[in-house]
Amino acid sequence: MKIYPIEAGNFKLDGGAMFGVVPKTIWNKTNPADENNLIDIAARCMLIENGSRLILIDTGMGNKQSDKFFGYYSLWGSHSLDKSLEEKGFHRDDVTDVFMTHLHFDHCGGSVNWNKDKTGYEVAFKNAKFWSNESHWQWATQPNAREKASFLHENIIPMQESDQLHFVQKPNGDFGTCGLGFDILFVDGHTEKQMLPHIKYQGKTIVFCADLLPTAGHVPLPYVMGYDTRPLLTLPEKEKFLKTAADNNFYLWLEHDAHNPIITVEQTEKGIRLKEKLRLEDVL
Repeated sequence: MKIYPIEAGNFKLDGGAMFGVVPKTIWNKTNPADENNLIDIAARCMLIENGSRLILIDTGMGNKQSDKFFGYYSLWGSHSLDKSLEEKGFHRDDVTDVFMTHLHFDHCGGSVNWNKDKTGYEVAFKNAKFWSNESHWQWATQPNAREKASFLHENIIPMQESDQLHFVQKPNGDFGTCGLGFDILFVDGHTEKQMLPHIKYQGKTIVFCADLLPTAGHVPLPYVMGYDTRPLLTLPEKEKFLKTAADNNFYLWLEHDAHNPIITVEQTEKGIRLKEKLRLEDVL
Protein backbone atom coordinates (compact mmCIF):
# COMPACT_ATOMS: atom_id res chain seq x y z
CA MET A 1 0.00 0.00 0.00
CA LYS A 2 1.07 3.55 -0.75
CA ILE A 3 -0.57 6.79 0.38
CA TYR A 4 -0.32 10.13 -1.42
CA PRO A 5 -1.63 13.58 -0.47
CA ILE A 6 -3.83 15.12 -3.15
CA GLU A 7 -4.12 18.87 -2.74
CA ALA A 8 -7.42 19.81 -4.37
CA GLY A 9 -7.18 23.56 -3.72
CA ASN A 10 -6.99 26.11 -0.94
CA PHE A 11 -9.67 28.56 0.15
CA LYS A 12 -10.67 30.70 3.13
CA LEU A 13 -13.53 30.54 5.61
CA ASP A 14 -14.78 32.85 8.33
CA GLY A 15 -12.78 32.15 11.49
CA GLY A 16 -15.75 32.76 13.75
CA ALA A 17 -17.83 30.17 11.90
CA MET A 18 -14.94 27.71 12.05
CA PHE A 19 -14.59 28.02 15.84
CA GLY A 20 -18.17 28.56 16.99
CA VAL A 21 -18.37 29.95 20.53
CA VAL A 22 -14.58 30.21 21.02
CA PRO A 23 -13.51 33.90 21.12
CA LYS A 24 -11.32 35.24 18.32
CA THR A 25 -8.67 36.34 20.85
CA ILE A 26 -8.09 32.63 21.48
CA TRP A 27 -8.46 30.95 18.08
CA ASN A 28 -6.55 33.71 16.28
CA LYS A 29 -3.36 32.51 18.00
CA THR A 30 -3.44 29.17 16.17
CA ASN A 31 -5.40 30.11 13.04
CA PRO A 32 -4.64 33.77 12.32
CA ALA A 33 -7.31 35.66 10.40
CA ASP A 34 -6.84 38.21 7.65
CA GLU A 35 -8.45 41.67 7.59
CA ASN A 36 -11.77 40.07 6.57
CA ASN A 37 -11.73 37.61 9.48
CA LEU A 38 -10.97 34.75 7.08
CA ILE A 39 -8.58 31.88 7.89
CA ASP A 40 -6.59 29.63 5.57
CA ILE A 41 -8.28 26.33 4.69
CA ALA A 42 -7.03 23.38 2.64
CA ALA A 43 -8.77 20.60 0.73
CA ARG A 44 -6.17 17.90 1.39
CA CYS A 45 -7.53 14.68 -0.01
CA MET A 46 -5.90 11.26 0.23
CA LEU A 47 -5.04 8.78 -2.53
CA ILE A 48 -4.51 5.15 -1.53
CA GLU A 49 -2.79 2.78 -3.96
CA ASN A 50 -3.56 -0.73 -2.78
CA GLY A 51 -3.00 -3.55 -5.26
CA SER A 52 -5.24 -2.97 -8.26
CA ARG A 53 -7.30 -0.32 -6.48
CA LEU A 54 -6.65 3.40 -6.50
CA ILE A 55 -8.91 4.98 -3.88
CA LEU A 56 -9.42 8.73 -3.61
CA ILE A 57 -10.84 10.04 -0.33
CA ASP A 58 -12.79 13.28 -0.93
CA THR A 59 -12.40 15.51 -3.97
CA GLY A 60 -12.50 19.15 -2.85
CA MET A 61 -14.77 21.86 -4.29
CA GLY A 62 -14.23 21.11 -7.96
CA ASN A 63 -14.23 23.88 -10.56
CA LYS A 64 -17.73 23.97 -12.05
CA GLN A 65 -19.35 26.62 -9.85
CA SER A 66 -19.68 30.26 -10.85
CA ASP A 67 -17.12 32.98 -10.18
CA LYS A 68 -19.63 34.51 -7.77
CA PHE A 69 -19.80 31.24 -5.82
CA PHE A 70 -16.03 30.87 -5.59
CA GLY A 71 -15.77 34.55 -4.66
CA TYR A 72 -17.36 33.73 -1.31
CA TYR A 73 -14.45 31.40 -0.52
CA SER A 74 -11.42 33.47 -1.58
CA LEU A 75 -9.55 30.74 -3.45
CA TRP A 76 -5.77 31.01 -3.17
CA GLY A 77 -2.67 29.08 -4.22
CA SER A 78 -1.99 26.96 -7.29
CA HIS A 79 -3.19 23.52 -6.14
CA SER A 80 -5.77 21.57 -8.13
CA LEU A 81 -6.97 17.98 -8.04
CA ASP A 82 -5.82 17.14 -11.57
CA LYS A 83 -2.44 18.80 -11.09
CA SER A 84 -1.87 16.97 -7.82
CA LEU A 85 -2.83 13.62 -9.33
CA GLU A 86 -0.45 14.24 -12.24
CA GLU A 87 2.39 15.12 -9.87
CA LYS A 88 1.92 11.70 -8.24
CA GLY A 89 1.95 9.96 -11.63
CA PHE A 90 -1.79 9.38 -11.99
CA HIS A 91 -4.79 10.54 -14.00
CA ARG A 92 -8.40 10.75 -12.83
CA ASP A 93 -9.25 7.85 -15.17
CA ASP A 94 -6.94 5.63 -13.09
CA VAL A 95 -9.06 6.06 -9.96
CA THR A 96 -11.11 2.95 -9.17
CA ASP A 97 -12.97 4.23 -6.09
CA VAL A 98 -13.99 7.66 -4.81
CA PHE A 99 -14.83 7.57 -1.11
CA MET A 100 -16.67 10.63 0.18
CA THR A 101 -16.55 11.28 3.92
CA HIS A 102 -19.72 13.32 3.43
CA LEU A 103 -21.41 15.26 0.66
CA HIS A 104 -20.82 18.91 1.60
CA PHE A 105 -19.64 20.80 -1.47
CA ASP A 106 -16.05 21.27 -0.27
CA HIS A 107 -15.66 17.50 0.11
CA CYS A 108 -17.39 16.14 -2.99
CA GLY A 109 -17.57 18.98 -5.53
CA GLY A 110 -14.69 17.54 -7.52
CA SER A 111 -16.59 14.28 -8.04
CA VAL A 112 -18.71 15.84 -10.80
CA ASN A 113 -17.70 18.05 -13.75
CA TRP A 114 -19.42 19.90 -16.54
CA ASN A 115 -19.92 17.72 -19.60
CA LYS A 116 -17.95 18.54 -22.73
CA ASP A 117 -20.29 21.23 -24.10
CA LYS A 118 -21.33 22.54 -20.63
CA THR A 119 -24.97 21.68 -21.10
CA GLY A 120 -25.06 19.37 -18.09
CA TYR A 121 -22.96 17.38 -15.67
CA GLU A 122 -21.05 14.11 -15.67
CA VAL A 123 -19.03 12.19 -13.12
CA ALA A 124 -15.39 13.28 -13.06
CA PHE A 125 -14.04 9.75 -12.56
CA LYS A 126 -15.52 7.63 -15.31
CA ASN A 127 -13.97 4.35 -14.15
CA ALA A 128 -14.66 4.70 -10.44
CA LYS A 129 -17.25 3.55 -7.95
CA PHE A 130 -18.52 6.39 -5.77
CA TRP A 131 -18.96 5.51 -2.09
CA SER A 132 -21.32 7.12 0.41
CA ASN A 133 -23.74 5.54 2.88
CA GLU A 134 -27.49 5.26 2.63
CA SER A 135 -28.35 7.36 5.70
CA HIS A 136 -26.10 10.23 4.67
CA TRP A 137 -27.28 10.07 1.06
CA GLN A 138 -30.88 10.48 2.17
CA TRP A 139 -29.84 13.33 4.48
CA ALA A 140 -28.02 15.08 1.62
CA THR A 141 -30.69 14.63 -1.04
CA GLN A 142 -33.47 15.76 1.30
CA PRO A 143 -31.52 18.47 3.14
CA ASN A 144 -32.58 20.47 6.15
CA ALA A 145 -32.69 24.25 5.82
CA ARG A 146 -29.44 24.70 7.74
CA GLU A 147 -27.38 22.47 5.43
CA LYS A 148 -29.19 23.05 2.14
CA ALA A 149 -26.53 25.46 0.89
CA SER A 150 -23.83 22.83 1.45
CA PHE A 151 -25.59 19.97 -0.37
CA LEU A 152 -25.59 21.02 -4.02
CA HIS A 153 -27.75 18.97 -6.38
CA GLU A 154 -25.20 19.13 -9.19
CA ASN A 155 -22.49 17.67 -6.95
CA ILE A 156 -24.55 14.69 -5.87
CA ILE A 157 -27.26 13.42 -8.23
CA PRO A 158 -25.00 12.73 -11.28
CA MET A 159 -23.27 10.00 -9.24
CA GLN A 160 -26.59 8.20 -8.90
CA GLU A 161 -27.64 8.85 -12.49
CA SER A 162 -24.39 7.32 -13.76
CA ASP A 163 -25.11 4.05 -11.88
CA GLN A 164 -21.69 4.39 -10.24
CA LEU A 165 -23.01 5.14 -6.75
CA HIS A 166 -22.48 2.53 -4.03
CA PHE A 167 -23.26 2.51 -0.32
CA VAL A 168 -21.00 1.43 2.52
CA GLN A 169 -22.93 -0.74 4.96
CA LYS A 170 -23.00 0.75 8.44
CA PRO A 171 -22.04 -1.68 11.24
CA ASN A 172 -24.19 -2.21 14.33
CA GLY A 173 -22.01 0.20 16.31
CA ASP A 174 -20.19 3.34 15.19
CA PHE A 175 -17.02 1.58 13.98
CA GLY A 176 -16.51 -1.19 11.47
CA THR A 177 -14.74 -2.54 8.43
CA CYS A 178 -15.58 -1.95 4.80
CA GLY A 179 -14.53 -3.59 1.57
CA LEU A 180 -12.05 -0.87 0.64
CA GLY A 181 -9.16 -2.02 2.84
CA PHE A 182 -9.69 0.31 5.79
CA ASP A 183 -12.00 0.71 8.78
CA ILE A 184 -14.56 3.50 9.21
CA LEU A 185 -15.75 5.53 12.20
CA PHE A 186 -19.27 6.94 11.76
CA VAL A 187 -20.02 10.25 13.50
CA ASP A 188 -23.16 12.38 13.48
CA GLY A 189 -22.35 15.74 15.10
CA HIS A 190 -21.20 17.62 12.02
CA THR A 191 -23.69 15.96 9.68
CA GLU A 192 -25.55 12.67 9.56
CA LYS A 193 -23.24 9.64 9.26
CA GLN A 194 -19.98 11.34 8.33
CA MET A 195 -17.37 8.63 7.71
CA LEU A 196 -13.76 8.80 8.96
CA PRO A 197 -11.37 6.25 7.40
CA HIS A 198 -8.82 4.55 9.67
CA ILE A 199 -5.96 3.27 7.50
CA LYS A 200 -3.31 0.79 8.68
CA TYR A 201 -0.07 1.90 7.05
CA GLN A 202 3.48 0.74 7.75
CA GLY A 203 2.71 -0.13 11.36
CA LYS A 204 0.81 3.12 11.95
CA THR A 205 -2.88 4.06 12.01
CA ILE A 206 -3.63 7.16 9.96
CA VAL A 207 -7.08 8.67 10.47
CA PHE A 208 -8.61 10.91 7.82
CA CYS A 209 -10.33 13.35 10.17
CA ALA A 210 -12.54 15.26 7.70
CA ASP A 211 -14.74 17.69 9.66
CA LEU A 212 -14.61 16.08 13.10
CA LEU A 213 -11.18 17.71 13.50
CA PRO A 214 -10.66 20.25 10.70
CA THR A 215 -7.40 21.87 11.89
CA ALA A 216 -4.78 21.50 14.59
CA GLY A 217 -6.35 24.51 16.29
CA HIS A 218 -9.52 22.49 16.91
CA VAL A 219 -7.97 19.90 19.25
CA PRO A 220 -9.35 21.34 22.56
CA LEU A 221 -12.75 19.78 23.19
CA PRO A 222 -14.99 22.94 23.13
CA TYR A 223 -13.48 24.11 19.84
CA VAL A 224 -16.38 22.98 17.64
CA MET A 225 -17.34 24.51 14.31
CA GLY A 226 -20.41 26.67 14.02
CA TYR A 227 -21.21 24.64 10.90
CA ASP A 228 -21.96 21.49 12.94
CA THR A 229 -25.64 20.56 12.94
CA ARG A 230 -25.47 18.89 16.36
CA PRO A 231 -22.60 20.49 18.32
CA LEU A 232 -23.64 18.86 21.60
CA LEU A 233 -23.23 15.50 19.87
CA THR A 234 -19.89 16.50 18.37
CA LEU A 235 -18.52 17.01 21.90
CA PRO A 236 -18.80 13.38 23.10
CA GLU A 237 -17.87 12.03 19.66
CA LYS A 238 -14.76 14.19 19.59
CA GLU A 239 -13.86 13.38 23.21
CA LYS A 240 -14.07 9.64 22.60
CA PHE A 241 -12.17 9.86 19.33
CA LEU A 242 -9.33 12.02 20.71
CA LYS A 243 -8.89 9.80 23.76
CA THR A 244 -8.58 6.78 21.47
CA ALA A 245 -6.19 8.69 19.21
CA ALA A 246 -3.98 9.66 22.17
CA ASP A 247 -4.03 6.17 23.71
CA ASN A 248 -3.13 4.51 20.41
CA ASN A 249 -0.82 7.19 18.96
CA PHE A 250 -2.96 7.67 15.85
CA TYR A 251 -1.65 9.95 13.12
CA LEU A 252 -4.39 12.46 12.37
CA TRP A 253 -4.66 13.57 8.73
CA LEU A 254 -6.09 17.10 8.73
CA GLU A 255 -8.03 17.71 5.55
CA HIS A 256 -8.65 21.41 6.19
CA ASP A 257 -5.45 22.60 7.90
CA ALA A 258 -3.49 24.47 5.23
CA HIS A 259 -0.29 24.46 7.28
CA ASN A 260 -0.33 21.30 9.43
CA PRO A 261 -1.09 18.17 7.41
CA ILE A 262 -0.65 15.54 10.13
CA ILE A 263 -0.60 15.74 13.92
CA THR A 264 -0.59 13.52 16.98
CA VAL A 265 -2.31 14.23 20.30
CA GLU A 266 -1.67 13.35 23.94
CA GLN A 267 -3.47 13.30 27.26
CA THR A 268 -2.54 16.14 29.64
CA GLU A 269 -3.85 17.57 32.89
CA LYS A 270 -5.93 19.97 30.78
CA GLY A 271 -7.34 17.18 28.62
CA ILE A 272 -6.28 16.07 25.16
CA ARG A 273 -3.82 18.48 23.58
CA LEU A 274 -1.65 18.71 20.49
CA LYS A 275 1.47 16.56 20.83
CA GLU A 276 3.35 16.94 17.58
CA LYS A 277 2.98 18.57 14.18
CA LEU A 278 4.39 16.38 11.43
CA ARG A 279 5.34 16.75 7.79
CA LEU A 280 3.78 14.36 5.31
CA GLU A 281 7.19 12.93 4.47
CA ASP A 282 7.74 12.10 8.15
CA VAL A 283 4.77 9.75 8.10
CA LEU A 284 4.44 8.55 4.51
